[in-house]
Amino acid sequence: MSHYRSNLRDIRFTLFELLGRDDVLGSGPWADLDREAVDSMLDAAEQLATDHLADSFSDRDHGDVRFDPVEHRVTLPEAFRASYQRYADAEWWRMDISEELGGIAAPASVRWAMAELALGANPAAFIYAAGWTHAQVLHHLGTPEQKLLAQLMVDRRWGATMVLTEPDAGSAVGSGRTKAVAQPDGTWHLEGVKRFITSADHDLSDNIVHFVLARPVGTEGAGGPGTKGLSMFVVPKFHVDLKTGELGDRNGVNVTNVEHKMGLRVSATCELTFGDGAPAVGWLVGDVHDGIAQMFHVVEYARMLVGVKAMATLSTGYLNAADYARQRVQGPDLARRGDRSAPDVPIIQHPDVRASLLRQKAYAEGLRALALYTATQQDEKITAEHAGAAADGARARNDLLLPIVKGFSSERAYELLADALQVLGGSGYLQDYPMEQYIRDAKIDTVYEGTTAIQGLDFFYRKIVRDDGRAFDSLMDEIDAFCTADRTGSREELVAALAAIRGALTQMRAWSDASADDPAEAYRVGLNATRFLMMVGELVVGWLLARQAEVAEAALAGAPAPSDESFYRGKVASARFFAENQLPLVVAQAAIVGATTLTAMDLDDASF
Repeated sequence: MSHYRSNLRDIRFTLFELLGRDDVLGSGPWADLDREAVDSMLDAAEQLATDHLADSFSDRDHGDVRFDPVEHRVTLPEAFRASYQRYADAEWWRMDISEELGGIAAPASVRWAMAELALGANPAAFIYAAGWTHAQVLHHLGTPEQKLLAQLMVDRRWGATMVLTEPDAGSAVGSGRTKAVAQPDGTWHLEGVKRFITSADHDLSDNIVHFVLARPVGTEGAGGPGTKGLSMFVVPKFHVDLKTGELGDRNGVNVTNVEHKMGLRVSATCELTFGDGAPAVGWLVGDVHDGIAQMFHVVEYARMLVGVKAMATLSTGYLNAADYARQRVQGPDLARRGDRSAPDVPIIQHPDVRASLLRQKAYAEGLRALALYTATQQDEKITAEHAGAAADGARARNDLLLPIVKGFSSERAYELLADALQVLGGSGYLQDYPMEQYIRDAKIDTVYEGTTAIQGLDFFYRKIVRDDGRAFDSLMDEIDAFCTADRTGSREELVAALAAIRGALTQMRAWSDASADDPAEAYRVGLNATRFLMMVGELVVGWLLARQAEVAEAALAGAPAPSDESFYRGKVASARFFAENQLPLVVAQAAIVGATTLTAMDLDDASF
């Protein structure tokens, strides 16, 4: 039986009943796509995920990657290669590239709903295939010759990588030392070592195109210190005849190590060495030195991917735990304690298990709503651009939400997967069940594409302060309007959390302003940036759950079918449970922000 448990009912609810995606189908950029087609696509993607992608998920059953240090070659388990081929042949990945490149036109909300199914069943398969989105970036930013390479990447299904990190420059990308030297023929030779490069080598495609940040040397107007001195280059594993697509000799970029990881083991994470033994020939993307801005086109997609992956893993973890709790009979009902004749009951009837499952349910469905709501901002941006209208508002809100999707989702999913394991008790700790691999595979999500601390700093400084709070205030005002509108149901918890967040932000901005005169005040921001990100994540999820409950209450008033009635009652209960048990913690966290001292910063290093 497949480890994977999908929640297609909730995906459809979120897309259509909550977010009204019917309204964007059948017109504008998606004129050829209607609700019936999307429903069929979701059914097909679920079947593919459950019947085929999930087959090779278990690293216990199917093994790890194999590395040949002589040939600098990585090979993958045969079962995984078969699953990946099934995914590639289904061609749903074409939704991530433009029609001009041979893509399928679909709203981002539909694309990410489809992605959840693959990411929940076998995340490594989706991650390898996600390299094709790099072709879209190259087609958008590249020279005419580089657009030919982008087309070849799609037509030949070549892999691609995002190459930033170095052994002595992890999250501090601006400290990277890999250099690029201009050549008379217009190419560049790269020299250096990169580390933690996802999908840097494998046997799933004939070629792999590396998108590399490097520092030009001896080039007027380029190079220099920090991130601004970095440029982006495309460096294929094999040289390519752009007119015929024929592969030539191997380029001077080699895998020199493969990381032995805690989880997600079939996703090869490698060390890449450029210019060792032969020149690593690359081309400057777009023939302009704008590397960090260009790379962010890739990074933003990656952060959305990580957030959806985290949510998808939590969702299947929760559903596995709920299935187990319905079947596992142990202990009498607590209300009959002391009654020796009381029969044992399924553990789902025990209060602690019940509360744990409801918390998992609320977050799994709330994080799904967060991801797909963020995707609707991407929909609105494309719709506006298609109509020739301004898309600044949708673009700004999407930018604001991405650190929450990535940082908040990854932290909460990892935390709650431990609760899902706990429901299974000792059985959850065994490899007989998928929980232990879910947890191992999910931990990387808090680290991938910028740790949660980096997301918190990015959220505060780049998405709020740099924007002068316009996108943030707009979102908070929308939540405020929802809370204060004339409707049934209590919104006190949301109102209190919203007020607490606004107060905490005022305090943090004051510290940020004061740091101009007293640099140590910036430490108070740093001590709270992650906390603040998580607080806002709780508020936004609470708001989306409350909106779900409102839709569900209206549906219940219409006397739905029995199965739908249970679904909608679960929606109402999840929102209420979250409001009662999670939102009050936001107020407590705001109090901690207000009481921040520099105890952690004043302590000398030796005392730790």
